[in-house]
Amino acid sequence: MLVSSSSLRVFTENIFLAIGCSTEHATLAADVLLRSDLRGIDSHGVARLSGYVRLWEKNRINPTPNIQIVHETPTTATVDGDAGLGLVVAPFAMEVAIKKAELYGSGWVSVRNSNHFGIAGYHALMAVEKDMIGFAMTNASPLVAPTFSSERLLGTNPMCYAFPAGQYPPVVVDLATSAAANGKLEIAQRLGKQVPEGWIQDKTGNYTTDPHALKTGGALLPLGGDRDHGSHKGFGLSATVDILSAVLSGANYGPWVPPFVAFLDPPANPVGQGIGHFVGAMRVDGFRPVDEFKKHLDNWIERFKASATVDESQKVVIPGEPELEAELHRTIHGIPLVDAVVTDLNILAERFGVDPLKGE
Repeated sequence: MLVSSSSLRVFTENIFLAIGCSTEHATLAADVLLRSDLRGIDSHGVARLSGYVRLWEKNRINPTPNIQIVHETPTTATVDGDAGLGLVVAPFAMEVAIKKAELYGSGWVSVRNSNHFGIAGYHALMAVEKDMIGFAMTNASPLVAPTFSSERLLGTNPMCYAFPAGQYPPVVVDLATSAAANGKLEIAQRLGKQVPEGWIQDKTGNYTTDPHALKTGGALLPLGGDRDHGSHKGFGLSATVDILSAVLSGANYGPWVPPFVAFLDPPANPVGQGIGHFVGAMRVDGFRPVDEFKKHLDNWIERFKASATVDESQKVVIPGEPELEAELHRTIHGIPLVDAVVTDLNILAERFGVDPLKGE
């Protein structure tokens, strides 16, 4: 089903309002999810909405959080999200980072006691709007086995770096540190498809293409898939996210991170509070004039786009380019939702007395 972004936005806001969020928070949370769907990252958009509702039902999400700074210096801070939606906690933290950067050149904020924050790109791009370089990362529930391990000890732990360009769109490097995001398994499950080898292992540590393998004790693999293909590097990147997001902030880390799915209870012996994020902003003019930087980043983009390629029909893709193309197309033509997601959302609509979704 194709649904207009405006209709889907109103629907999503109404669901967040129905669970008790303020108008401001409902609008912001809906914006984060819609930006994901518009940018073609379907795994982190409205398909996640029922997951947030189920966490609210379990009293694991506070719809009216008192988000506050609990520790700070001129350039750094730690934010406690009060178990709020990560969709609103992370933007709060990024606003703090941006304000510090405006005064001192850079701002760095770690976050504890939060929940799933949507796509990292949303938060990093907030800094780009201020001619700053944006950073955003988060740890997540343990689904990934470190290199050589059969235990699920790390999350997909995404990280994003966003850079403002001049005549071109920002360069946005937004990636999971696992071989694939869990949301891509969920998409494969909904579509009844297998996944590529190297994404996941079964409970005995053997490769599998079954997207349901996590349900039977399997694990996602770090970026790289195996040691010979650099999975130790993916493990290292994931560890960096976990340490900055949680060990630094006082959130749960490693196997203690609470699961996103509501049918699994959080670990009984937490080492921190909620899940953690880490965001940052750096003023470009702290290094060189903004116009000079943008001119040279434009030149960088043009040179890479002009690169000789193995297949002449396939040009080099600049990080963030596919998401921008999807956003331009979906803003005009609507957001495609698979039947399983439409059914799931309309069950929410019936429960909360919200108008059901209808196609264009």
